[in-house]
Parts: sequence; C-alpha cells; structure tokens
Amino acid sequence: MISIVKKKVAFYTLGCKLNFSETSTIARSFQEEGFERVDFSDHADLYVINTCSVTENADKRFKTIVRQAQKVNPEAFVAAIGCYAQLKPEELVAIDGVDLVLGATEKFKITDYVNDLTKNDLGAIHSCEIEEADFYVGSYAIGDRTRAFLKVQDGCDYKCTYCTIPLARGISRSDTLANVLRNAAEISAKGIKEIVLTGVNIGDYGKGEFGNKKHEHTFLDLVKALDEVDGIHRLRISSIEPNLLKNETIDFVAQSNSFVPHFHIPLQSGSDALLKKMRRRYMSDLYVERVNRIKEVMPHACIGVDVIVGFPGETDAHFLETYHFLSALEISYLHVFTYSERDNTPAAEMDGAVPKKVRNKRSKMLRGLSVKKRRAFYESQLGTTRTVLFESENKQGYIHGFTENYVKVKAPWNPELVNTLHRVRLTEIVEDGLVRFEFMPSTVQA
Repeated sequence: MISIVKKKVAFYTLGCKLNFSETSTIARSFQEEGFERVDFSDHADLYVINTCSVTENADKRFKTIVRQAQKVNPEAFVAAIGCYAQLKPEELVAIDGVDLVLGATEKFKITDYVNDLTKNDLGAIHSCEIEEADFYVGSYAIGDRTRAFLKVQDGCDYKCTYCTIPLARGISRSDTLANVLRNAAEISAKGIKEIVLTGVNIGDYGKGEFGNKKHEHTFLDLVKALDEVDGIHRLRISSIEPNLLKNETIDFVAQSNSFVPHFHIPLQSGSDALLKKMRRRYMSDLYVERVNRIKEVMPHACIGVDVIVGFPGETDAHFLETYHFLSALEISYLHVFTYSERDNTPAAEMDGAVPKKVRNKRSKMLRGLSVKKRRAFYESQLGTTRTVLFESENKQGYIHGFTENYVKVKAPWNPELVNTLHRVRLTEIVEDGLVRFEFMPSTVQA
C-alpha cells in the first residue's frame, strides 16, 4: 500500500479581523485540496503570509515573518497575499525568499498558483487592477472554540485622505443576506458561542449585495435577521462608522436576543478642522450624539474608539481638543494609531508634517487616557451581575473570559469552563487590570 505524504501549509496573518476571516477561509480551501495545515512555527512546504498595509509597522513586520519561515525551512515556498501585496507587489517580490505575490482577487484562487512549490530565483506576481476587485468572496474565521469572525462586507467607497484600504480592497460590496445567515448557522453548528461581524465598512452593508450599487438590504436588516438565527448565543458588531450607526440599530441592539452591548466606533480626531482634512463623513457633535444615545438605552454598554495622532497639520491645540473631547466622553477604551505616511494618499502630500517625537508623545498621552477610561469603566461594573464566555487558552495558570459588555475577567485555570457561559458577579479589579468575580447560583447557561 502506497502512503501519500500530504504537503504542509502554514499561515501568518497581519492586521484586522477581516484578514483573519479570509485567512481561515483560504486555509480551508488548502485542506480541501489535500494539504495539511500546521502552525507557522512548524516545518511546512508552503508558508502563506496575509499582509496588512494600514500602518508602517505592518509593512516592516513582513520581512521579519519571511525570515522566521526561512529559518524553519530554507527550502519552503513563501507566498504573500493581502493588502500590502495588492498595493506594493514589486516591493514584496524583491524580498529574499518570497516566491509568489497575489493581489486582491487572486488570493482566493491561491491553490491554483501553487501546484509547483519549487523555489525560483525570481518570484512571480499575479495582481489585478483594483477596479477589477468588484466581486465578493464570503469568509469566516474560527480561531478558537469560543469565537468566530464572520465577514459580511468588503471594500470601501469612502475617500479618507490617510487611508489605503480602497486602493487595496476596492469598492464597497456585500455578501448576500442568505449567505451571511448560512455561514452564521454553520458557525453555530460547530458549537461556537460568539460571532463577531467584520468587514471594511460594515455599516455600508447591502451595497453591492447582488453586484449593483444600490442597497438591497440595510445593516439594520442584517442585524435583525441574524438575531433570529437559532443557536447563536452572542453577536458582536466590530468597528462601525458613526454616521452609519443609526439610532434604530442602537435601539434594536438594546433589546435584541443575541447582540451584545459593545460598540467600537472610529472617531480619528476630536477636532472638526482635522475631521474635514481627513474627509471623514461626520463632525464631532454627531459622535457625541451616538455615544449619548448608546448610554441612554444601554448604560452598561462598552464603547471603544479609534483615534489617530500626528495627522498633518495637527497642532498642540488640535491635539488637546481631541484629548479633552475624549476625556469628557463616556467611553470605555481607545485604540490609538500613530499617523504614518502612506504612498498614494492625499494626506502624504499635505503640509504641516508632525515630527515623529511629537507623534509618539501624543500617542503615549492618549494610551494613558485609555488606561484610565478602561479602569473607570471596569469600576462602574463592580457589583453587577454579568454573563462571561470563557476562552480556551491556559495563560500562565489562568483562564480568561469576556462579559457581554467586554469586561475581561480571570480565574484559576479550569478546562471545564472552556467555551461555557456563566452568570457571575464582578467583585474586584486586580493588579493586572483584569476583574475577579464570583459565580452566581445556577450559573451555567451553555
């Protein structure tokens, strides 16, 4: 009897939840072709790196990751996909060890390009013009047993002056509602308790659903339909633009069966002058309205905020305007991005570049504010009863989990808690900033 040795493939994902969902789907296509998936630190015949180009650091990390793969297996075939691969394929293919670079549409057909894993002196590029990235490929990622990222939308029609995503991912387009519901049911059937909705601009859901630009469905239609899917315990909305987060959606989440009281809403700047330079589609007063509405109907809701520091022309006065704006808002934490110049964006050509040292100082100040905001939010939750979904990883003898409103808790490791929901009372913030709890009677929910 002849035994067939499976070729081994490993994946590394940089960037956002959307990238993770696409990596997972691409990995499943390899397994369907007979490949064995292994960890990136293991010996593999093929290493696939899904790239990001939102920040300068993501670009630099790519070279390091290629070297890691080559150290494990110098003869391995290395392929690059994702946003950086679409934007700068020539840069990537010039890096020692890179054999194949695939653009925005080609990445989903990667198994067609890797029949021969022989390394070449010169790598190959297969990359479309971004205007050709006008079709939709559904994806979802199952990173562990507790949570899945479900892609519902791709691309963006916004023209924010600092952003390369429209250049890397193309126009806004959506999965069909029927397919989203089918994927959600598949995820639920695997015993996964939480689904996180992801996309480039998920509030624009419905545009391009059937290949045209009009909306067949709205984001609210999507939310309402998902809330009816059997077996989903939790649904979480990832980042959503403030101008697309309508009051009707906020009010529905407040009384829904499955959607949790957690929102992540990009702000980018608290200065209206800078919001205009960034070509954002709202002013700061609308942002305040959204936060106030959430807190009015869900006082216990967690609200995360994206903010950029060091955008061209950001003076000390602009920065302090942002700092005080965020300080006064009833938000829960910040994701702080230090502005970095990206090629082919209008912002890169703007006057008033902020020195790197100043950018870093402002970033540090906002990160400090984020720590205070998260601490204050956690303190506001002490003494309340919440539901925790426990995760699957043993971290130095502890198990972690998240409440529905995104309070992170810890307890001594107990494998029986993995992927279970329990009612708990939050009791104490411990030294590492996490929360202790006590189980409530009849705590097990699933």
